[in-house]
Amino acid sequence: MINIQGLLKTTLLDFPGHVASTVFLGGCNMRCPFCHNADIIDGTLPCKYTLEEVLGFLDKRQGIIEGVCITGGEPTIYSDLPDLIRAIKDKGFLVKLDTNGTNPGMIGTLMEEGLTDYIAMDIKSSIPGYGRASGISGIDTSAIRESISLLINGNCEYEFRSTVADELFDDTDIKQIGEMLAGATRYFLQGYVESDFVPDKTLHAADKEKLLRYRQELLKTIRSVELRGYD
Repeated sequence: MINIQGLLKTTLLDFPGHVASTVFLGGCNMRCPFCHNADIIDGTLPCKYTLEEVLGFLDKRQGIIEGVCITGGEPTIYSDLPDLIRAIKDKGFLVKLDTNGTNPGMIGTLMEEGLTDYIAMDIKSSIPGYGRASGISGIDTSAIRESISLLINGNCEYEFRSTVADELFDDTDIKQIGEMLAGATRYFLQGYVESDFVPDKTLHAADKEKLLRYRQELLKTIRSVELRGYD
């Protein structure tokens, strides 16, 4: 059963171009050192909301919001994720999915059934750096590559994005990410925000000048590359 850990009534940031609500699902198959939702990723917390409560909440948002962002944790670890999305879409809402890309089978199913209107996939690092950036040593990155291909070649609006902690990225990583995402339409470099909530307190934000340099490299292979979280 899907573990629903949180609801955000209204956001102008989570679903590009739309006023939305955000549903947070507990549980994740990664342990990223920069995660701001680390308290919900082990999936052991009891559900805070039932599906019926979420749907009732959304009924009250009719006419206020246009869409719902489903985030985590990692939503695609749940086999009944399509049922949740169908229930939301049956109420007339657009749906955005946030994912780490480790379950291309689920992503493909959602896209084939037209259940997602926008997908945001996190790119943790270059392939060689994925173990450290995801917190999973020896991670199988073939699924990551498959999900990237699904989005680039599919018909669902999408974005790729990376949270750039200075210790986890360098120029070589960026060049390799550019090669991995060649042909993508949209990629965001997100500034890492230092916080007491993240697991690794030794991480620091990369400066804007470095991110602008990274952007120029990425624009060689990606149509649009923007900074998010910087003035």
